[in-house]
Amino acid sequence: MQVELSRFRVKPNCSGIVEEWIAFLNDDMRDVLVTLEGERMYVESIFTECIEGVDYMYWYTVQGKDGDAVENSEHWLDKKHIEYWQACIDKLYPAVDLPSRVTMIPDRVRQLMR
Repeated sequence: MQVELSRFRVKPNCSGIVEEWIAFLNDDMRDVLVTLEGERMYVESIFTECIEGVDYMYWYTVQGKDGDAVENSEHWLDKKHIEYWQACIDKLYPAVDLPSRVTMIPDRVRQLMR
């Protein structure tokens, strides 16, 4: 199992597109959940933050081993998700993976995540 928290900088003037992206994911949650199965993604949460006028997006994920990469998916939702990613995420700013210091998952839940 892999637990991650990653930060990505949003391109300037893309906050409206980010809001559209978040609405897209929320509105199409049934299909989002279908795509998570192949990725062996047990939890995926997206957070946003603005620091000194710069927007950031954070991904918190709990993923099982050997899941499919979203980039390899043929599902229409994943293709649209990647389009939003390419439109919004600033490739000039390297992603920041925050180190996990403690992961607290009860054994009964952890057993279901295999």
